[in-house]
Amino acid sequence: MDKIKLYFQESYNELMTKVTWPTWPNLQSTTVVVLIGLLLFTLCVFIMDSASKGLMDGLIYKMRG
Repeated sequence: MDKIKLYFQESYNELMTKVTWPTWPNLQSTTVVVLIGLLLFTLCVFIMDSASKGLMDGLIYKMRG
């Protein structure tokens, strides 16, 4: 039981004294960067998905026709 108590005490101490928390403006700007990256990645996946769907539709049409 003492090990568990020591673990939580040390964890709390580390969070309060050793961890560097971001400032509010820094957090906002980082969030904007992440959202822009997410939107670009989503757009790339959408384009690749649409292209592969078009290719597969074309191949299926040729095989049937």
